[in-house]
Amino acid sequence: MKKIFYTLLTIAILFFNQVRADEGMWIPLLIEKFNINDMQSKGFKLTAEDIYSINKACIKDAVVIFGRGCTGELVSDQGLILTNHHCGYGAIQKHSSIENDYLTNGFWAMNKNEELPNPDLSVTFLEKIEDVTNEILDGVKEKHSEKERNQIISKNIERIKKETVKGTDLSVSIKPFYYGNQYFMFIYKKYNDVRLVGAPPSAIGKFGGDTDNWVWPRHTGDFSVFRIYADKNNNPAEYSPDNVPYKPKKFLPVSIKGIQEGDFTWVLGYPGGTSQYITSDAVRLIKEVRNPNRVMLRDKRLQVMNKHMEGNDTIRIKYASKNAGVSNSWKRWKGEIVGLERMNAIKKKEDLEAKFASWAQKNKEFKEVLPELSNIYNNIEEFVVAYDFYRESIRAVELLRYAQALKS
Repeated sequence: MKKIFYTLLTIAILFFNQVRADEGMWIPLLIEKFNINDMQSKGFKLTAEDIYSINKACIKDAVVIFGRGCTGELVSDQGLILTNHHCGYGAIQKHSSIENDYLTNGFWAMNKNEELPNPDLSVTFLEKIEDVTNEILDGVKEKHSEKERNQIISKNIERIKKETVKGTDLSVSIKPFYYGNQYFMFIYKKYNDVRLVGAPPSAIGKFGGDTDNWVWPRHTGDFSVFRIYADKNNNPAEYSPDNVPYKPKKFLPVSIKGIQEGDFTWVLGYPGGTSQYITSDAVRLIKEVRNPNRVMLRDKRLQVMNKHMEGNDTIRIKYASKNAGVSNSWKRWKGEIVGLERMNAIKKKEDLEAKFASWAQKNKEFKEVLPELSNIYNNIEEFVVAYDFYRESIRAVELLRYAQALKS
């Protein structure tokens, strides 16, 4: 079955991904300019303004950043949110105890009074996206060194962020696209009163465990349910019994009609980033050096955790979320090694670079780009290895992180 995936990036990513005509990653601000006609020709029934608009309620108003980077979606006019089970896992764990083991048994609030507050959890709405390239690059000249360029850009970013949020309850993020040739500003509104409504038992929410993680298709009930609360004027507010369910500008009705062969599939959410343009040397560094080292170091961390979690429910509950976090990247890095090998990714990169080198012979200013990049990757390998060992061993010691937090 042919499925068309359009993942719209609504948070800043470091690298923008050029794509084939039938799939891709796009920020909503650019969807009308680049891809809406192609999407509609393949069965998409909405307009660009239905996706992203600053003049009317649209789908961007129903899709949120849950916590520190997960995606959630509003599904009712009472502020109800669906997100992944693993995204809500930390909150579920914090409410769990030997007497009320919500990780094992699940949790369901039978009414709003039973919903559980989460002091460290927030939900963030995207209010607006702006192209601020000219403002960010103001004052940057070709004669400037990379260090001078970055200093000018950093000052411009801080100035624009302060001017944008002054006198508001908004927050701002400004990030580079196209390797710093274009900059977008993302304006957000954050709600801090988010309460746990329901979660399935881990036997459902984490079915398949690490074995199935990052594998498709999965057969897990990977969901949890939360609700946003606001003050009586529908504005962000810290937790209070007086707060009321948030009234969204837009929510997504849940269809129970099912799907059909060949249905258009479209995803709006908050993924991390893409590194489409890294070279064969960078891929080799990831596949043959970085990922094997990081997997090995996390193997050891997980062995220690699992040893103490097995047979001790108190430790199991306290370390469940931490263990899941360590396991998540551990499995991803293992999968990357397998995927890069299976897809012969290094050879494909080398073939593409050979074409670039041939083109560069006629465009002399680019002739040394690949050799210089190759030299850089060769020179930084030992430092990258040291950084990974530091991050995955010394920085992984919780006592040291705790001490540093006290100092700061």
